[in-house]
Amino acid sequence: MPGSLRSQLEVITGECDPDKSQRRGGIIRLTVDVPSAHATGEKRAPRWRTLEFMIYYIVFIAAFSWMIYMPVELSSKTHPNYSLYHHRLARGWFPGSEIDNSDAQYRSFRLNIPALSALMAAFFALRYAYMLPIFRGSTTADNDNLYRLPFYTLFSLLMLAILHGTSILKVFLILSMNYALAKAMGGTRFGVPLTWLFNSGVLLANEWYEGYAFASLHPGLAFLDGWSGVYPRWHVNFNITMLRLVSFSIDYHWACKRIGIPGNAVSDKKRAAVLHPHATYSFRNYLAYTLYAPLYIAGPIITFNDFMWQLARPKDITPQATARYALRFLISFLTMETLIHVMYVVAIKDAHAWGGMSPAQLSIVGFWNLIFVWLKLLLPWRFFRLWALADGMDPPENMVRCMANNYSPLGFWRAWHRSYNLWIVRYLYIPLGGTHRLVATSVLIFTFVALWHDLSPRLLAWGWLAAILIFPEVMAKRTLPPSLFGERWWYRHVCAAGGVFNILLMMGANLVGFVLGVDGAQYFVRELIGSWDGIRFLCVACACLFVGVQLMFEYREEELRRGIQRRC
Repeated sequence: MPGSLRSQLEVITGECDPDKSQRRGGIIRLTVDVPSAHATGEKRAPRWRTLEFMIYYIVFIAAFSWMIYMPVELSSKTHPNYSLYHHRLARGWFPGSEIDNSDAQYRSFRLNIPALSALMAAFFALRYAYMLPIFRGSTTADNDNLYRLPFYTLFSLLMLAILHGTSILKVFLILSMNYALAKAMGGTRFGVPLTWLFNSGVLLANEWYEGYAFASLHPGLAFLDGWSGVYPRWHVNFNITMLRLVSFSIDYHWACKRIGIPGNAVSDKKRAAVLHPHATYSFRNYLAYTLYAPLYIAGPIITFNDFMWQLARPKDITPQATARYALRFLISFLTMETLIHVMYVVAIKDAHAWGGMSPAQLSIVGFWNLIFVWLKLLLPWRFFRLWALADGMDPPENMVRCMANNYSPLGFWRAWHRSYNLWIVRYLYIPLGGTHRLVATSVLIFTFVALWHDLSPRLLAWGWLAAILIFPEVMAKRTLPPSLFGERWWYRHVCAAGGVFNILLMMGANLVGFVLGVDGAQYFVRELIGSWDGIRFLCVACACLFVGVQLMFEYREEELRRGIQRRC
């Protein structure tokens, strides 16, 4: 990859070579550790103990207490709307409580944690059995992990046969066609366009034909539909697999054209751009990568180049680091369990049981639904990343910050589904022109992101809203650059006001895409700005958000003081 593209990639993702001397203690340990740019330049004095921030603490504690009390009160059995959604609740394991386990996506993950844990245990038990004779007969097995590739392939094929039954034949056929196309077109001017055309067409066909029943292909194949596996909807997971197919094909295409970083010792950030020998792009390695069991079901996404690099030069992932990450997952899981036991906001939302609620109550239901969405995605991603870490593979962390610790649309997308963001930057954003064609590139990318998630008008509307939200921040940075105004006393407060505006827009877009839909969001906005009560609440909420943004600013300043610049 040329130097200009490498520097642009670092600007967009906010990452470069990490400084091993970075200190990550104190409050900043709340944020998961990821490779980040080393902060240089002047460090501002802490404001944590100033009078200004003492006032902020009082406001924050009061606001956060109300934000917890209100949804708990709305979830009470004595609330008039309880009868409208109580049928969606189930018996909980907290003493004397019910549980809002009504979200199908999270319910599926939650109920399958024992099965997934057993699958993980089987993976490591069989890996140990596979590796034992290798270690006994070789003195060099510890130099790399390439000897694991046959095991990865065999275990993944067995897992897919259990998950998808005979549909494994469909998956294998698509993978073989993509590999043949990549090998035939790699290095030619048609390589990248045909990769995108083929994989986009497969996604559309998968959705349209709902995974292709064998009987619909030919009556003589109907008997193959008899065993569909424990998870017949293979085409839903294939959206994740498609990203790996594109990664392999384009990485191979760039290797044929010698576009990449030569050399042996590179940072976490640059592994994806390292040139590999052509022999590395074999069908065996391709299968092991695309079907790698710990990341097959939900990610995170790791590029082919990075995957092979980590096998050839294993990272030193200590058991202590893996244990700390497991503890982080457990705390997140218990947080989610507490939320769905005491706040029934998902059931309220799905049942439209918000009649008679004030604008403040409607807003808090919407906010906690967004927190729920963040947690329900975070938990499976961290579970599967934990599995990969225990296997010695270090995929990107998908959720760097809490959803409520964001005031910038650009920063939000760097921290939310981060592995997907890195994939988008490498294979779409930079090839399409990056910052040189910001408007067109952003619209195209968010359209792809929306349709990749689901072929629905709601998510398409969300994608276009998300693209539009980037431009006010970009224009504000160009109008009031920190290099000119950063030291003025008023600059931080103006930026905080802009952060409030960004938060309102981001919450609105995500309520449309993942919570309320277009019609529900319109109802919410009418209730919020259609009465004096709603306007008064909006003013108070903006004041509280202003305090929150100031605390977010100082949190990031604390990271800078410790040599960390995450740019999100």
